[in-house]
Amino acid sequence: MNMDGSMRPRLSSLGDFQFGAVATETIEDALLHLAQQNEQAVQAAGGRMGSFRETRIVEFIFLLSEQWCLEKSVSYQAVEILERFMVKQAENICRQATIQLRGNEKTESQNWRALKEQLFNKFILRLVSCVQLASKLSFHYKIISNITVLNFLQALGYLYTKEELLESELDVLKSLNFQINLPTPLAYVEMLLEVLGYNGCLVPATQLHATCLTLLDLVYLLHEPIYESLLRASIENSTPSQLQGEKFISVKEDFMLLAVGIIAASAFIQNHECWSQVVEHLQSITGIASESIAEFSYAILTHSVGANTPGRQQPVPPHLAARALKAAASSNT
Repeated sequence: MNMDGSMRPRLSSLGDFQFGAVATETIEDALLHLAQQNEQAVQAAGGRMGSFRETRIVEFIFLLSEQWCLEKSVSYQAVEILERFMVKQAENICRQATIQLRGNEKTESQNWRALKEQLFNKFILRLVSCVQLASKLSFHYKIISNITVLNFLQALGYLYTKEELLESELDVLKSLNFQINLPTPLAYVEMLLEVLGYNGCLVPATQLHATCLTLLDLVYLLHEPIYESLLRASIENSTPSQLQGEKFISVKEDFMLLAVGIIAASAFIQNHECWSQVVEHLQSITGIASESIAEFSYAILTHSVGANTPGRQQPVPPHLAARALKAAASSNT
């Protein structure tokens, strides 16, 4: 039910999602484009990226998206928009702090604190703006109106005007140079499932899709512990150094790696006898080592079902943290 007591419309059924309806050539082009985007994102990863995929923030966005009957893709998009916006804001505050060291410390310190307070006080507004912007990217579904947003904020005790709401959206857009239509891990998962279907995967893509969505939610909600366990496995050390953690940021931003891990884990849950075949297909499609795929799926399964997970064939190769994604291979074997 909605906050006003009215019934919410049903979300589109997962069964409505269709695979095998797109021409092979189109899939090949789209997969290559995603691979190129992913490689650029991995190479550009660094600094504070990933700092705002915190469990409580992700959970808030997921619950809000469910309340507003938005597609799963919208919730993932909102998380990524907010993450990038907040990283930009944090970097701006740090730049201001650096400038203060050279200027009037008392005056500049007050300005710096004011920036931090403004960021904190407007966080919920920014979060909701990111969800609203993400809904506008999903033009084939539904867009969240300003009235709906204002009513929600008022129910939480935040009184904003329509003008302030529009200004907030514009602030997010300007901060990100209007580049908000970014690929999410779900785009990679669904593209790879499409290719697996054409390659003759024994586990049906539609069957894997629902499980993949559940596990992707889980990875978002348990982002830090899952990647921490992956980092420890990759360096074979239970106490990673700060430098090792910083170098591992590129792995956290590798959506292709995340997608193959999600699909492999889903395949193990659905039909563990076909797991090895699925991993081989994923390696052939993406160029990611089967050991890396196995290790990621192991980390996901350990934090989800926690039992009878696929055997760890061997440690993740040392180059995992610095791996540059290879160009995607042809979608047909």
